[in-house]
Amino acid sequence: MEIYQGIILGIIQGLTEFLPVSSSGHLVLGQIFFGITQSQLVFDISVHMGTLLAVLVIYASDIMAMLTSVVRFLLKAVLFKPVVFLFKEDENLQMAGVIIIGSIPTALIGLGLKQFEHILFTSKILVGCMLIVTGTILWISRGYYYSGSKKSVLGIKKALLIGIVQGIAVIPGISRSGSTIATGMFLGLDRHKAAKFSFLLSIPAILGAQVLSIKDMMVSGISIDSVTIYATIASFITGLIALKILLTLVHSGRFHLFAPYCWIIGSLVILSKII
Repeated sequence: MEIYQGIILGIIQGLTEFLPVSSSGHLVLGQIFFGITQSQLVFDISVHMGTLLAVLVIYASDIMAMLTSVVRFLLKAVLFKPVVFLFKEDENLQMAGVIIIGSIPTALIGLGLKQFEHILFTSKILVGCMLIVTGTILWISRGYYYSGSKKSVLGIKKALLIGIVQGIAVIPGISRSGSTIATGMFLGLDRHKAAKFSFLLSIPAILGAQVLSIKDMMVSGISIDSVTIYATIASFITGLIALKILLTLVHSGRFHLFAPYCWIIGSLVILSKII
């Protein structure tokens, strides 16, 4: 892989990881376009870690608050002090709890679909169809921009459902951010809370997937070249930009504007394969 190809793929990963257009789908299309057929495990792990770092930077204060609450909870539990009331009073502890709960179905579905990755990540038709599905989900979400709704309580059931959707979003063409934010709004969460939970929920999902991949990387050998380094930097910088753009669009109620793009790209991909 040439340096310019790596940078372009890093930019694609950074932009599409957060914009609701499916990063995996665009990476598959990008690799097909450049004629990259061999496994790029180290490269894929690195550019995903670049976008993960972008989430950690944007949500650093929320993450620190949750970690502080979890540590305080564990210390009290070890000392046999009452801890039940903490879940009722500490919103950061509640958020940490639903993130853990939501991550369970994501992990189970992700592991289940992993055995089909040789099919999922090589089919242009699948990517095209799923991009059209993503566009439809985004378009439907325009009628669910709740704000201040009494339904806007993130409980166990909603966390599980959003976690299931995040697991299904492993399929290339289905946007993880788009599908999880939209699902949150469908379930009655206001758009601010839906977006925040979506991106915080992505942290264990991205990290867990990369940890599993590192095991394979250790077997095949670790080789981080200049292409990978440049691509990772590109994914981090563009990831920061894309995440801020998406949050602005979600908060302003324009999240669904990506739907036509998904429909057009999805249709073009399908037509390019058929014709």
